[in-house]
This record gives sequence, C-alpha cells and structure tokens, in this order.
Amino acid sequence: MDARNKHINVVLFGQGGVGKSSLVNLIAGEDVAKTSIDVKRCTLQWQEYSIKFDGNSYNVFDTVGLDEAKLGITEYLDAIENAYSLIQDLERKGGIDLLLFCMRAGRLTTTLQSNYRLFYEFLCEKKVPIVIAITYLENEVGEMDAWWNRNKDTFHEQEFYVAGHACVTAIRGNCPERHEQSRITIRRLVKEFTADGQKQAWKGGDNLFVLLMQKLKGLLLGKSRLKKDIAPRLIKRCGLSPEVANMLAARIKKGTVQGAT
Repeated sequence: MDARNKHINVVLFGQGGVGKSSLVNLIAGEDVAKTSIDVKRCTLQWQEYSIKFDGNSYNVFDTVGLDEAKLGITEYLDAIENAYSLIQDLERKGGIDLLLFCMRAGRLTTTLQSNYRLFYEFLCEKKVPIVIAITYLENEVGEMDAWWNRNKDTFHEQEFYVAGHACVTAIRGNCPERHEQSRITIRRLVKEFTADGQKQAWKGGDNLFVLLMQKLKGLLLGKSRLKKDIAPRLIKRCGLSPEVANMLAARIKKGTVQGAT
C-alpha cells in the first residue's frame, strides 16, 4: 500500500470535558464530532473519525474519558470493555500509530496520571509514541506555549513523559487567529510523530486489552490468590478506587472479562 494512502491510527484519550471532541474538529478543520457545553458526556463509547490533511489519511479514535468519579463504577468497567472492542478493531487496521493525550490546562491530577499509565504504560507497554495536547488556552497571556514552559518540570517530576506537546485552543470563540494557529500546531504535532521512520506501530501478538488482563492476572502469583489480595495491588499499580479494584479483580479471577482467561 502506498504510504500516502495508508490510514494512520491515532487514539485520543483523556478525561471527559477536556475538549477531546473539539480537538477532533480542530484537526479535521470542520465539525465532524459532536460537542456540548453541558455536563452530560457527548462520547458514550469510542468514535472513529476519518480525517485528511497534507496528503495523509488519519483514523482518529475518540475514546471514553476514564474518570471513575463522573462515570460511576458500572460505566467505568464498561469503558474498559469498550476499550477491548476498539483494540480488536485496530488490530485489523494495522496497530496504533500514536497516542494523543488531551488535558485541560490546569493541575496534573491523580486521575490524569492514572489515565496516562493505563493507556501508555499498561495498554501499549510504552511501545507507541505519545504526545499531549493542552486545551483551553485561549486566555493565556502571551504565547500559548508559555503554559508548557511553566509546567514541563512538574510533568517530569511526576514521571509523566511525552514525546511532544501542543498548547492550543480548540474553540474559535473570540480568538479566530489563535484558533487557526492551534490547528497548524496540532496538525504539525500529529504529522511529525506519525511520519515514516519516527515510530514503530505496535502490531501482532496478543491484543493490548488481553495484555493488560494478563498483567493484572499476574498479580495473582503472590503468596495468596484471594481476591482481597488482588484489589490492593490494582489500587496501587493502576490507580483504581477500592470499589472498582474489587469488581475488576472479581472479573479477572472468575474469567468473566472477555479475553482475560
């Protein structure tokens, strides 16, 4: 297949309400994703968008924000199940070329760190390039990139490493020039880190969701195989709440999670 005709797979992730759908529209240059200012989430499951720019074709997958407090336990676990179906689909499309982490300008919270570890370290075993887009910078004084310059040391201190970054505003509002600048910036970032020779797309082998489940099942190999001993490790390793850790541990132990056995 000609490289120019190959669809490049980009997985977009982050908490709900940080502007992921608006970021998709920013990259596309048109409104292809539904957005809302309401508290209710727009994206109930992962959504795929075909986007073309600069002669390249991209499949951008907007995923459910893994924020347990907003989702609730049942929806949070359903989101993990949903991730499994996404990974299956991506395997048929040749793997993941780039992880694009979206966060709203603000504090680097434990939820953000948990999302980062789940997608980058556990699901992709650090084998897929990851970049970050910081949104809602329309009111940043001076250049938007100043936000990153002020905060990049904090990311390193928290062992939060990314290959590249883009400080943007995904909303046109009263800043059309800054919005257009943001489109150029985010497109340049995506193009750079999916270019030939810049990465090795994860392909073949076990699907990434099964890989995660195998890691979690591996926690059973300690001195005790009781569920109560699995949950604390899930809390520590994955940043899950006690309730979710217990429920996920039960699914793993009983083999009820598809692909976990």
